[in-house]
Amino acid sequence: MEILFIGDIIGEPGRKIVRAQLQRLVETYHPDLIIANGENAAGGFGITSEIADELLFLGIDVLTSGNHVWDKKEIEPYMAKQNRLIRPANYPEGNRVGECNHCNAKRGGRCCAKP
Repeated sequence: MEILFIGDIIGEPGRKIVRAQLQRLVETYHPDLIIANGENAAGGFGITSEIADELLFLGIDVLTSGNHVWDKKEIEPYMAKQNRLIRPANYPEGNRVGECNHCNAKRGGRCCAKP
């Protein structure tokens, strides 16, 4: 399986680069699965449902997060229903939302991300 991992997408500049370069990377490397860290995609602190939807629409299969994911409180209900945005792995079991997330990538890859 070929995996493309995009590090921290920070604010609008990071999203702009993803919009401009992701398709070229897909055409060049033909990844089965695309994973990106999105916890700072909203102005450098947190992520909103609108931004997560945009990144997923662009072709990212799974968005990872960390402690900053909670900077935008409105993300909690979104995470409860969107299994492609996964919670930080270092959160104690049972905290917040998300357990095991299954994903079918657009290009045929499948994954199970268990925080």
